[in-house]
Amino acid sequence: MPRQRELGSHQYTREGNQVHPRSGRSRIPIGFTYISSCVKYTMFLFNFMFWLVGALLCAIGVYAVLDKWSAGEAFKLQTIFDVLFNLGFLLILVGGIVFIVSFAGCIGALRENMCLLRFYSLFLLLLFLGEMICLALGFIYPHKMTEFLEGELSDKLIKKYRDDLDFQNLIDLVQTDFSCCGISSEGFLDWSKNQYFNCTTKREDNPSVERCGVPYSCCHPQPLVNLMCGFEVQELRTEEALIRVNTRGCIPTIQELIESNLYPVGGVAIGIALSQLLVIWLARTLEGQIEAQKQLWLYPN
Repeated sequence: MPRQRELGSHQYTREGNQVHPRSGRSRIPIGFTYISSCVKYTMFLFNFMFWLVGALLCAIGVYAVLDKWSAGEAFKLQTIFDVLFNLGFLLILVGGIVFIVSFAGCIGALRENMCLLRFYSLFLLLLFLGEMICLALGFIYPHKMTEFLEGELSDKLIKKYRDDLDFQNLIDLVQTDFSCCGISSEGFLDWSKNQYFNCTTKREDNPSVERCGVPYSCCHPQPLVNLMCGFEVQELRTEEALIRVNTRGCIPTIQELIESNLYPVGGVAIGIALSQLLVIWLARTLEGQIEAQKQLWLYPN
């Protein structure tokens, strides 16, 4: 019977008067792979769904832009606010980013492409860090955030209300759903910043029929839609205007809504953050498995 003994860190097999060294590393079974099918196809299916969403957003954005172009509307992108307030272009931008990143994750997982997977995981990591930085700044400097939203952003939103029909419909939807009027803490008086609703001292300075009014989306719900319900309410006292329209701004209203539902909002935020971390972990895990598989091919024994 052959006998085995250990000399130093190696094992040897003795047959008769001869001693043969035996490798301490067991052979890897044929067909073995470090790459987990569960990780690989979870990544693929997850990113494939987002790839479809990105393509859909791009298609809707292109349709909206072409529709405006055919209607003869101006298409200018001079400032960041022009991009944010142009919903068609914004959909193309967001949809394009989602399409490219999810495509990298989808094909990278399916084809086990390290370059695409690294791009995908790096982008998600930078996005996650950016979200955390913005959240931290919001907690550290809450007044600065509020000043920006109620100051410059509020002015741009109000002034561009009639420049884009899609954007106008979005503001009307927000004011209707949240029962608010205007953007800042000034409430319904914000609409005096718009050239059509500007409540000038002299009537001849603003010949618009909507002078001193507010959009109909500020009005209280009525059985019949009355587009003139907000006319000349800026000339009334707040108590009198409240009978006809909502007088509180949308930012204070939304802030109060978030504060009163802090636990559900926090739960949703934590869920989104954990989902992003899970996807990043899957991508990094798959990268490590691919690297291990490459090493196995290079050094099979």
